[in-house]
Amino acid sequence: MNKLSQETLQFIQSHRNDDIRQLALKIKRNSNIDSEEAIIQIAGWQIAKKKIPSWASNNDILYPKHLSMEQCSSEVTAIYKSKLLKGNTFVDLTAGLGVDCYFISRNFNHADYVERNPDLCSTAKYNFNILGADNIYIHNNDGIEYLKNMRPVDCIFLDPARRNEHGGKTVAITDCEPDITQIEELLVEKGKTVMVKLSPMLDIHSALTELKYIDSLHIISVNNECKELILVLTKDSFSGINLYDNIKINCEQIVNSQPSQHLEFTFSEEKIADTKYSEKVGNYLYEPGAAILKAGAFKLLSSRYEVEKLHINSHLYTSNELKDFPGRRFKVVETSTFNKKELKTFIEGLENANITIRNFPSTVAELRKKLKLKEGGDFYIFATTLNNGEKVLIKCKSIKSLIP
Repeated sequence: MNKLSQETLQFIQSHRNDDIRQLALKIKRNSNIDSEEAIIQIAGWQIAKKKIPSWASNNDILYPKHLSMEQCSSEVTAIYKSKLLKGNTFVDLTAGLGVDCYFISRNFNHADYVERNPDLCSTAKYNFNILGADNIYIHNNDGIEYLKNMRPVDCIFLDPARRNEHGGKTVAITDCEPDITQIEELLVEKGKTVMVKLSPMLDIHSALTELKYIDSLHIISVNNECKELILVLTKDSFSGINLYDNIKINCEQIVNSQPSQHLEFTFSEEKIADTKYSEKVGNYLYEPGAAILKAGAFKLLSSRYEVEKLHINSHLYTSNELKDFPGRRFKVVETSTFNKKELKTFIEGLENANITIRNFPSTVAELRKKLKLKEGGDFYIFATTLNNGEKVLIKCKSIKSLIP
């Protein structure tokens, strides 16, 4: 990795929080600074500050161009994955910037970083040295070619590219590079455990029918946004196509610095779960977290957490006593139908509200216009349908905001 000049490094340190577009115009006036590299480093640090904070706190870390920063895992998701894996030997076949490789490698004696982009290899080698990760060995090679020739290891990790030849994002396993369905047998032969990171947009049932060696599926959401689907494969988990009802589904919901919420279930448990429905809204309202909504554990929530569902398609739950529910929890303030007089009382004195639509024949924008409410504030309004078919608005306050 070429060392940056002292002037360039000082410029980067002094302007890390500046607007990149404005800075790009200003920096061209100074010929003593490597302007292109300075912009790359500042842009990379700004992403890393939110995405990889422990790296951003180290002034010596170098960053690649924007696309690699956009595609790399966040620190919190990398740490979650690292907790699932341990052993002696580890290989990351699509290592990229090396975030997953670095955090996972801390649980192994020997780790191999494999990446076909020579610039990323150079950056990773430099950064691993700065981070003291002397158990990681760099290989500038194609991941599939490396896989074919390598010795068996305890764990293989890969994050298939999810962009097509035109730069568009892909979500199907068969559209990714490499196509896991074509190399699954080889992967489980070479790795005792294989972890595959997939698009959060991927259809879960499609993934579970296309692969044969799935041990578990992990759905990770961060701040209520679904970020990653993780498949863990092992040779001993062979069950044949379409036989996936007993695969462990793990929903991990990470919210800022709070303890994460975890739900584990199987589709066979979901199928037989007893769901209770409520004809009215109780004292508390619950919205499942993004990972659970992605997983589709809708019936199970009712029986496991002793809450009642508002409607089969609403995916909102209620109770009269506060429950430890895996998602957002709200104290119900008031409920209204769309009767004009009732609605007028409901919104009286209200200027702002956070509006959510669940099984309701309108968009957020349309409802906001109808209610004449600005976005934001302490109140939350859920527009939904009850089990009897009645359309209602539910005014709530987040449980967090009620804590002194």
